[in-house]
Amino acid sequence: MNKDQVKGRVEEAKGKVKEVTGKILDDDQMEIEGNIEKNIGKTKAGFGDLKDDIKKASKD
Repeated sequence: MNKDQVKGRVEEAKGKVKEVTGKILDDDQMEIEGNIEKNIGKTKAGFGDLKDDIKKASKD
């Protein structure tokens, strides 16, 4: 795993926790922020996956 994948997955997990906490506390703002963080994390992880795939393909 490269650093983009790790950072993305960590941010995705933090966002999911924040989203669920917002649902439990009935805090719409926190829920929305968590959802945004989760999606940004997914995007970063996806970018890291893409970089990893390109790196593997260039070695072949």
